[in-house]
Amino acid sequence: MDVMTLTYLFVGVTFAIYIGIAIWSRAGSTSDYYVAGGGVPPIANGMATAADWMSAASFISMAGIIAFAGYDGSVYLMGWTGGYVLLALLLAPYLRKFGKFTVPDFVGDRYYSSTARLVAVVCAIFVSFTYVAGQMRGVGIVFSRFLEVDINTGVLIGMAIVFFYAVLGGMKGITYTQVAQYCVLIFAYMVPAIFISLLMTGNPIPQLGFGGQTADGTYLLDKLDGLVGDLGFSAYTEGTKPAIDMFAITLALMVGTAGLPHVIVRFFTVPKVRDARRSAGWALIFIAILYTTAPAIAAFARVNLIDSVSDVPYAEAPSWVKSWEKTGLISWEDKNGDGAMQYVAAKDANEMKIDRDIMVLANPEIAKLPNWVIALVAAGGLAAALSTAAGLLLVISTSISHDLLKKTLMPGITEKQELLFARIGAAVAVCVAGYLGINPPGFVAQVVAFAFGLAAASFFPAIIMGIFSKRMNKEGAIAGMVTGITLTAAYIVYFKFVHPELNSAEHWFLGISPEGFGTVGMVLNFAVATVVSMLTKAPPQAVQTLVGEIRVPRGAGTASAH
Repeated sequence: MDVMTLTYLFVGVTFAIYIGIAIWSRAGSTSDYYVAGGGVPPIANGMATAADWMSAASFISMAGIIAFAGYDGSVYLMGWTGGYVLLALLLAPYLRKFGKFTVPDFVGDRYYSSTARLVAVVCAIFVSFTYVAGQMRGVGIVFSRFLEVDINTGVLIGMAIVFFYAVLGGMKGITYTQVAQYCVLIFAYMVPAIFISLLMTGNPIPQLGFGGQTADGTYLLDKLDGLVGDLGFSAYTEGTKPAIDMFAITLALMVGTAGLPHVIVRFFTVPKVRDARRSAGWALIFIAILYTTAPAIAAFARVNLIDSVSDVPYAEAPSWVKSWEKTGLISWEDKNGDGAMQYVAAKDANEMKIDRDIMVLANPEIAKLPNWVIALVAAGGLAAALSTAAGLLLVISTSISHDLLKKTLMPGITEKQELLFARIGAAVAVCVAGYLGINPPGFVAQVVAFAFGLAAASFFPAIIMGIFSKRMNKEGAIAGMVTGITLTAAYIVYFKFVHPELNSAEHWFLGISPEGFGTVGMVLNFAVATVVSMLTKAPPQAVQTLVGEIRVPRGAGTASAH
């Protein structure tokens, strides 16, 4: 079969499975809708957490960034992996013990303030919409190439699918759908990696092939350094970013992970605190499978890309070049009139424009793998993007229905009305997410990095101090969150949208890029919160007692919506 037929088959079957699971596990109560009834087994929750966390940025874009940036791209590996460890060990058990459905719920109750809850709701919605834009963009890219529809149409199709199982099933439907999506995405990620590692290095384990030798006896990374050096690019294994920016981006991604509301809520879906710890361990194992493979895929893809396009006559270009040209994500301009594709570092001489988001998706085609592998990767990319999009949309809908309406503006609504508002909120959120997917503020992983920076600057300090500081009060937490997210958002907007021509190291604050400024926002959040709390009244004794209790996670801490 041809690629398109196989893609329709694979995507159609997986979508049917997702929808079937959503119908089977549809939510009938707010407990089902928010936390899947709190009865998900640890291993299943670990798979769902991994799928929720490994978004389109992880599946589609991360290896693409590493393929082009080399050493500099390692910040995404270190930041996202380290962040999950931080979340699992430092936050998850304590938040689970507290027993609330959402991060704004924790902030509102811990800081005994409707204002603090409202600020947290705004932060959650802002972060989630920034993050979901990258997911919907990833969906559009996959549909655009493999189903030969334009990116905007692909986004609309993805919206329809997510709308169905997120609005109908809530967290219960999303959880079991994400278990299936993890199986699809990890199989789709590993199969081509194993194939290509065998072809290039003779080793079926990509992680070992990454450090192995190619057929000519040259080590893969040495060969890659030579190839990119000959084309005028920086050495693949050497960094170009300032050390402070590398540190800032890595830290922002780490603490941003620990502050992401759609990941944190997963620890409320298991029966006990002990199960939260176990599911965190399972999730780390499932995540490690993909993350330890990504550098190998990046190196394989870059070598094969250079071999495929450098100085090759355009008339003899591989079929994948022509296919991706139709999406607008690859283009060729014959600047010197020789009819050959020149792929070099010098901007005035480079004739190839290649979007880094295509590298994982195009990798099987570049390596000339069988059509079924190419179709499988398309299904995996969709699974990664849709799983995270669904989790984010649920955060948005629950922030609106539970935290904004039930807990703040309309405390008298019934459970049935609350569930209705949650589904309406999810429907509206899907529409906004679709718009952001059609008009994204950057490539997939970059948009996601902004979301992590915003989460780092807003939620992480409030959560950490809420768990470990009895003295932190509502005034400090509110001042810190507002300061952190406002300054971080302003910095990103200034350099990315208002004055993009100034977006370079010489103009950045201390040489820190917009992707890493969440670290500065976090430090300011901690500083402002600490100073303000010391100058204002201490929290009530009941709150201080509660803080002491949640640091000793005894018992199940049964979650409750009320």
